[in-house]
Parts: sequence; C-alpha cells; structure tokens
Amino acid sequence: MAFIDCHFYSDSLGVSASMYVILPQPAQSQIGIASASYGTTKHPTLYLLHGLSDDHTIWMRRTSIERYAAKLGIAVVMPAVNRSFYTDMAAGPKYWTFISEELPAIARSFFPLAEERELNYAAGLSMGGYGAMKLALTHPDRFAAAASLSGAVDISQRALNFPDEFKLIYGDVTRIKGSANDLFYLAEQVKASKGPKPDLYQCCGTEDFLYEDNIRFRNYCRELGLDLTYEEGPGEHEWGYWDRQIQNVLNWLPLPARG
Repeated sequence: MAFIDCHFYSDSLGVSASMYVILPQPAQSQIGIASASYGTTKHPTLYLLHGLSDDHTIWMRRTSIERYAAKLGIAVVMPAVNRSFYTDMAAGPKYWTFISEELPAIARSFFPLAEERELNYAAGLSMGGYGAMKLALTHPDRFAAAASLSGAVDISQRALNFPDEFKLIYGDVTRIKGSANDLFYLAEQVKASKGPKPDLYQCCGTEDFLYEDNIRFRNYCRELGLDLTYEEGPGEHEWGYWDRQIQNVLNWLPLPARG
C-alpha cells in the first residue's frame, strides 16, 4: 500500500490540519504482505478515528492496520482532531464540521476515494468510536457502516459525571441528552427515518471502564431494532485489545465483492 503523511489547511478549523492516508497498491513482487485492489478508479474508504489522548498517527503506530487493510483493497483515512470529541466545540474549533464535511471533500480532492455511500465506512476507538457512530447515525445517506471499539457511546451520562472535562466541548452538559451530540437520540432518529440505515458494529472488553456505557447503547439499539453486531470478551482499554478487534471490524465491513 501507499502511505501518505498529509498536511493541509482547514478553513473550518482556521489552522493547518493533518491526516495519515493509506491507499491500495496491488504489488506483484512485494515479499511478506498480501495486497489487493478493486481495480477501479476510486477506492472504498474507511475513516479510522483516534481516541482522546492520541492523534492521527496512533493507528499506524499501535496496530498493523496497513497490513490488515492491504489484503482487502481499501483506503484508510486517519485524521487528527485533538480532544474535540468530533464536535463543534463550545470553546474551540469546529471539529464536527471538519470531520463530517470538510475532511471527506478535501481527501477526495487529493486522492482517488469513492463517494458512493456503499463504499464509505467509519470506525474508531474510545472517543473515536463515538465519532464513528456519530458520523454514520447523523449521515446514514453517506456511510454504509460504522464500528465502535470500546467507544464513549453514552456521552451525555459521561459528561454529567465529569462536567469540568466536557464543558469546553459541549458547554452546558445538561443539554447533551436528546441533542445532535447524543448517540441514543441519533439512533432513534435513524430508526424513525424512512431513509437508509447503516450497519453498526460495537465491541468492548468486559474489564473496560466504558463497558456499562456500551451495554446501555447496545440494549437501546436492540430495542430500536437497528442492525447492530455486538461482541464482548475479556479486555481492558488498551491497544492489544484494539489491534485484535480492528481485524474483526475489517472482516465485518460490508465491502462489495471484487471482480
């Protein structure tokens, strides 16, 4: 695969921004790695999101995402969003506008990435799991699937428990519940809609501090009748677990059959 360390200016953030991008390359003589491509002009794309204490480099540093994606023939876009919770911050930049509107347009202008809904997916860990679900549940017409690994999926409750940590992001944390930043509300809106509904994948380790949050979101999605694949097992909030689980996510993605 090709690996690009991309730096560009963001109008929505008002500063330079960064992303890592890996693109399929069906090499014939490369040793030790399987590679594939759809043979089309534009690639199926996974937007892979980082957690609270990390940046756009972390998936490449802590996992073998390039090797895992190579055999599937998909592109992976990994942007940096600081500690924003993928939100237009009450006291900070507009990271939701950046991740949901500006970034896909810029990435597609730079690289041969598919625009079709059925070829676009989102995934992330912890804060990024929240961001991935938020992308797909807010824009089910743009994303065919989303996956959350140990996600901070019950953000309204977590913000109430830690208001000082979240007030710069959301302002009045008592107003998150039932808003466009609440995944439970977004899931309800998708269920009520007559439009397309994304496939959802959720996993969490049973020793993770976010486990109970994930159980609440899983149960709510099941009550709504959404198409949710859920997995749990021994695991904490750490990279050994996420390195294993991202492989399951990639195998789960509803990728089209290659010709």
